[in-house]
Amino acid sequence: MPRVLSGIQPSGLPHLGNYFGAIQQHVEISRQASREKKDALYFIADLHALTSTQNKAVLEENVRAVAATYIALDLDVSRAVFFRQSDIPEVTELTWLLSSVTGMGLLERAHSYKDKTARGMTASVGLFTYPILMTSDIVIYDADVVPVGQDQVQHIEMAQDMVTHFNTAFSGTFLKRPEWKLSPTPKVPGTDGAKMSKSYGNAIWIFEEGKALKKSVNAIVTDSRPPEEPKDPDGVNAFKILELFLDDTEKASWRDRLLKGGVGYGDLKGGIIAKIDSVFGEARARYRELMTTEKGKAELEDVLQLGASLARPLAQETLVRCYDAVGMPNTRSRLSR
Repeated sequence: MPRVLSGIQPSGLPHLGNYFGAIQQHVEISRQASREKKDALYFIADLHALTSTQNKAVLEENVRAVAATYIALDLDVSRAVFFRQSDIPEVTELTWLLSSVTGMGLLERAHSYKDKTARGMTASVGLFTYPILMTSDIVIYDADVVPVGQDQVQHIEMAQDMVTHFNTAFSGTFLKRPEWKLSPTPKVPGTDGAKMSKSYGNAIWIFEEGKALKKSVNAIVTDSRPPEEPKDPDGVNAFKILELFLDDTEKASWRDRLLKGGVGYGDLKGGIIAKIDSVFGEARARYRELMTTEKGKAELEDVLQLGASLARPLAQETLVRCYDAVGMPNTRSRLSR
């Protein structure tokens, strides 16, 4: 199995888009992984989060929420390596080395930077150099494959460019070129039909329940067509969300009923609520325990610390190679301790 790596942004409560776009695949891969080979690494990108979150309490809570979500949803931490980005200080050291060979023009072409500043985010140095830190995250563990959504492919292409620049500048193969792999799940629509995103205010939290869940699902935009009117399933946003939970037989049944007429938007929304309760019901209680009890919080910290202890030697090996390459071999003894 190739070494797979993914970073998870601690930007708030994980939603359905996060689950179907990433978490579900991460959990499945973790069940096939080998701790000895360290072929599945997942980190919580708290250093990246500083570009948008400068509140200590909020950041700490968001990091715990991501960790608790993954553990509650059965990420196999006996096989996968799960850790916090900031617990691997070598990542920021490699970021500086990469910065020395990365051209401004490459960073200026980053779609993510343009999009975020266009939406009003402060154009900080950290936001501008975000792709360099992301590249360090990937290459410092000799990752082979990075599963991404279509909108993140450019970041991996930029990482490939930075690896080439570094290896060429110092005449050797010191960093491995990563490859991207598209997530098998298409774009997950939000309540307004656009891509589900916390920043767009159109997300449904995966552990929502009761009245709050009903309120979130009822916010899904619909039109005024009556239940008896036939509807094209591909044009109904509520169905696009519901079908994420359906197997092939269920999906065919709902599509047939919509095409024939007789299905109201209330039926679809009720179906979504029922599926969320069914799929995430058990994990909700586990999540709540991990987030609110001292025992749960200690368990999360133990998992993250163990993951860091497994990931860090990989990072140190890579950084030793890179320091040797640039002419700073005296760092070897420090990094090997």
